[in-house]
Amino acid sequence: MKRWSVSLLVAAVVSVALAVSAGAAVIEVEGDVYVGVFDKYLWRGHNLSGSMPVIQAGADLSSHGWTLGYWSNWQIKSDAGEGYKSGEVTETDIILSYAQDFGELLSVTVGNIWYQLDGIEDTNELFVNATINTLLSPTLGMYWDWDACEEEGLFFTFDISHSFELMKDLTMNLGALVSYNLHSDYAVSFVRDYSGFHNYELSVGLDYALTDQLTLSPSFSYSSGISDAAKNNIDTQTLAGINITYTF
Repeated sequence: MKRWSVSLLVAAVVSVALAVSAGAAVIEVEGDVYVGVFDKYLWRGHNLSGSMPVIQAGADLSSHGWTLGYWSNWQIKSDAGEGYKSGEVTETDIILSYAQDFGELLSVTVGNIWYQLDGIEDTNELFVNATINTLLSPTLGMYWDWDACEEEGLFFTFDISHSFELMKDLTMNLGALVSYNLHSDYAVSFVRDYSGFHNYELSVGLDYALTDQLTLSPSFSYSSGISDAAKNNIDTQTLAGINITYTF
């Protein structure tokens, strides 16, 4: 995988925003560009930065239900124990999805995530998320690694969330998630092959609207394993960070 410097990463994100702005008059496109700093990279309870801080940035372009997304993780500080080196882009994801509403009650999103990890075989994961548009927005997610996994490669999530306005331009977001692993054994160096409840996550965050298009979002989350197999695979972790998003 190519290693980008910070300047190249910033230039790429800015270029996407400029390109979309230039073509907005021809094609109706909306989207966002964002960048954040976090105390570690936490994915499904797995600590993928050796507990060292990271920068995460990305961009999304949406039109007529379709969304093309880019996301990347950049290691700020080296971790000798796990081999993460400062200045390296350790993961880049490309996501293509389509969202459709079925009446006012049900929203469904289907798509594919292409994972590119440093030092690990690339893989693809199909996903389906179904949200009931009611109190707490209950959402069921199913993810299928159809590429690198040797077994079923299925991972399920169920989450609820709620947002409420604290004051003008300031919103609080609360969330809770539980997951189930069905032999999703991608990158067996850190994802074990087992079947059982994986982890639960609790999260809280704030969205402060600096302008109509610019939002500052500090967040904190807590993750812990559920089944014995999961506890042998992941540790209890916390994650804190701050993100800034520009929407257009």
